[in-house]
Amino acid sequence: MRNILITGCSSGIGLETAKMLKNEGIKVYASARKEEDVKTLESLGFRTFLLDVTNKEQISYALKTIYEEDGKIDAVFNNAGFGQPGAVEDITVEVLRGQFETNVFGMHEVTCQVLPYMRKQGYGKIIQHSSVLGIISLKFRGAYNASKYAIEGLADTLRLELDKTKIFISTINTGPVTSKFRENAVKKFQENIDQKNSAFKKEYETQLNERLNNDKDDTPFNLPASAVAEKILKIMNTDKPKPRYYVTTATYILGFAKRILSTSLLDSILKKI
Repeated sequence: MRNILITGCSSGIGLETAKMLKNEGIKVYASARKEEDVKTLESLGFRTFLLDVTNKEQISYALKTIYEEDGKIDAVFNNAGFGQPGAVEDITVEVLRGQFETNVFGMHEVTCQVLPYMRKQGYGKIIQHSSVLGIISLKFRGAYNASKYAIEGLADTLRLELDKTKIFISTINTGPVTSKFRENAVKKFQENIDQKNSAFKKEYETQLNERLNNDKDDTPFNLPASAVAEKILKIMNTDKPKPRYYVTTATYILGFAKRILSTSLLDSILKKI
């Protein structure tokens, strides 16, 4: 039976992917960083781990346990991550570091720790969850944009370095998808951004807060989390997965625009989003 470790399974894309793959007969090791979420995953019948990707020991334990139980690790889906809203000048170094600790350094740690197992067995699939914001940038998302751009750089480089192996690196560029991402982003915005003393106070009050607190899935081209899960299943079911998978029409449109438009023309479009 094929197996996969998925990080960030508390809700949304991680949970939906875990469910879909499990239903397709794949052994899913579902992980989350909170005890209550791990218990929920256990109640759904998953083999689980308490795993915060910023904790090296928890990563090591999970991977070692999987390899000892199954004698292999077929795939890892590095899904754990969050978004920190706010203008670049309102993001402190400490807050930016926190964004990178989970989205980039945590993903990198999981990747580096699983590679020796995959090299030993001679094959494997590592799926890195990036975003359309790893291709283009939008206002008030600087920290998140930067973290996803970093993922792109690491994944593209690693793919070249593993060219002569049977270890495949696939990057998922997700556009607007229904999840708790926005709900969690609101908390980070309120916790870490000094809105009252910002040069963007008016924009925060009239635009960003309204967008973040809108609980309707009315974003253009929005898709359910299952759209991402289907891409992960596709990767699991192919011998040679593609290096990149786009999810949602928005990603296709903006990815195409990034390739063909001048920076100035693209900026004029992105400023309206």
